[in-house]
Amino acid sequence: MRQTVARTTPSTIAFLAFDRFQLLDITGPLQTFATASDLNGVSNYRTVVVSRRGGLVASSSGVRLDTLSFKQVARMRIDTLIVPGGPGVHDAARDSRTIAWVTHHTGTARRAGSVCTGAFLVAAAGLLDGRPVTTHWRECERLARRFPAVRLDADALFVRDGKMFTAAGVTAGIDLALALVEEDLGRSLAMRVARHLVVYARRPGGQSQYSETLRIQSADDGSFDALHQWIAANLHADLSVDALAAHAGMSARHFARVYRAKTGVTPARAVARLRLEAARRQLETAQSRVGTVAQDSGFGDADRLRRAFHRHLGVSPRAYRTGFAA
Repeated sequence: MRQTVARTTPSTIAFLAFDRFQLLDITGPLQTFATASDLNGVSNYRTVVVSRRGGLVASSSGVRLDTLSFKQVARMRIDTLIVPGGPGVHDAARDSRTIAWVTHHTGTARRAGSVCTGAFLVAAAGLLDGRPVTTHWRECERLARRFPAVRLDADALFVRDGKMFTAAGVTAGIDLALALVEEDLGRSLAMRVARHLVVYARRPGGQSQYSETLRIQSADDGSFDALHQWIAANLHADLSVDALAAHAGMSARHFARVYRAKTGVTPARAVARLRLEAARRQLETAQSRVGTVAQDSGFGDADRLRRAFHRHLGVSPRAYRTGFAA
């Protein structure tokens, strides 16, 4: 359900800070909301950072943020509460005043939740019992052991259950914030924010996301989101027009016409670009053999992959890996 944020009264997005919080868990979503207001030409959001005592609070990287105290925001109407993670989250979760503050404002806010290991603090308040949740992949087992009442989804980038949400590690907070902006202000603005920040607007599940996916999504109105996610997860499968049309529940001729009208490319061109992006990403991040990359990304064999790289990028897969691999 989409709720429109009032254009005349900014909605307050509050971020909880504590000693040794993860800086990007706050600054990533905060900048997303700020950019939404900038691009929309309206102050849709007011962002505040809050801590128990107020004043400067040091992040785990050493950068300090100036914060308001619990007392200073006592009368503030918080629309959205976001709890970050970081090495200090477990100490914060043992502080009764912090837990009480989070519990109170979660009850009164329109929505609330966490980024990264902030889920430990929210779970310590009993606010995630019985709910699907996620956190940083390295901490999933620990969260499940400590809070067996939560329903862990270890692969998700973020999870929404009613008014509560949790996001996976670090940059997933930006994914979450973009989803909240879309909920509040519409898909078009969320896509503009994503392009401005040079990030992906909607990553398919917990998998790596490709820039070609964003380009196609930017032209589409959302009609083929589920199809794009399915393609990204099944690049090695039959992705002919007939197969895609069947998955979309449309006739092949109607599907091809509608898809091109909405995305600006033919289904075959979109599949080719997505396969190429997948191969590029695997070459950048893994040491798999070129033949394995070709199979995983749907090209079938190394020769077809090489031809595609030379045609679109002007280099061989091996040369690309040499120049761009991490």
